[in-house]
Amino acid sequence: MKKRALITGITGQDGSYLAELLLRKGYEVHGLIRRASTFNTARIDHLYVDPHETGSDLHLHYGDLTDGSRLVTLLAGIRPHEVYNLGAQSHVRVSFDEPEHTGDTTGMGTIRMLEAVRLAGIETRFYQASSSEMFGATPPPQNEETPFHPRSPYGAAKVYSYWATRNYRESYGMFAVNGILFNHESPRRGETFVTRKITRAVAAIQAGKQELLYMGNLDALRDWGYAPEYVEGMWRMLQVDEPEDYVLATGEKYSVKDFLEISFEHAGLKWEDHVRFDERYLRPAEVDSLMGDPSKAQAKLGWKATVHTPELARIMVEADAAALKSNGRWVDSVDLGSWLAASA
Repeated sequence: MKKRALITGITGQDGSYLAELLLRKGYEVHGLIRRASTFNTARIDHLYVDPHETGSDLHLHYGDLTDGSRLVTLLAGIRPHEVYNLGAQSHVRVSFDEPEHTGDTTGMGTIRMLEAVRLAGIETRFYQASSSEMFGATPPPQNEETPFHPRSPYGAAKVYSYWATRNYRESYGMFAVNGILFNHESPRRGETFVTRKITRAVAAIQAGKQELLYMGNLDALRDWGYAPEYVEGMWRMLQVDEPEDYVLATGEKYSVKDFLEISFEHAGLKWEDHVRFDERYLRPAEVDSLMGDPSKAQAKLGWKATVHTPELARIMVEADAAALKSNGRWVDSVDLGSWLAASA
């Protein structure tokens, strides 16, 4: 009997990589997508099979984290063995502009999912996508015991979701875990996130299609890893005997300026010639330094990041350069199938 998984946020970076991983492991994968007037499934189009044909293990369902009754109906019908709650308004800077919407999807959306699991009366294992932004102003290194001090509406909403997940675990005996993931990037990262903004600009400048890149705070320090490795860590958290919370990180930190320098150098360019400051990209409250301690995940899950920031930047620059050469068509710069097979 195939194991069934439900992924909210399946059309995002993490959701698409997780869907690939689970399909390769023989799962039947169900994804929650929001209704829109245009298609927003580009990251999973290569996985999709026409439902009129047979043999597909990927199934998409319309739904939204703001619609609790729909979530109950879906869970009762699908009866997944595993639920991965990745859906959210996930852009930190945007959360200052849309704090109410961020709280409703990123915070209350988690409660709706947990309550839907409870009301549907199903036995399932629940993964909550927690974030290093919960630590905010707390000095690094940060681990599972580090106090939270969020510095954005997004971080505050994630703290709410973290404690809601622990509450349902402790109150109802639910197998529910928080994966506290530090920044993890890839060629599928959204184009307005700082790493992808940089690598897209580098590719465009190298190709002569752009001259300048406007940036905000270059001194922020982050722990950047490679998203395909991190989704495997998510899966491992649901395979152990007891539910616990885990930090996933590389244990190294680089500044935004470092990421700029590495990315531009890979393209044979000097970042100083092309980068200009724009205060509009500053946050009202900054998170100065994030660096995770992943020792618990390594000891209990056997998980360890192998791709670090310099290699990550090169992967992303090469992918964006390849996308430009293929008339804007999105591509990965690595043979993802082989990578997943090796990690299975």
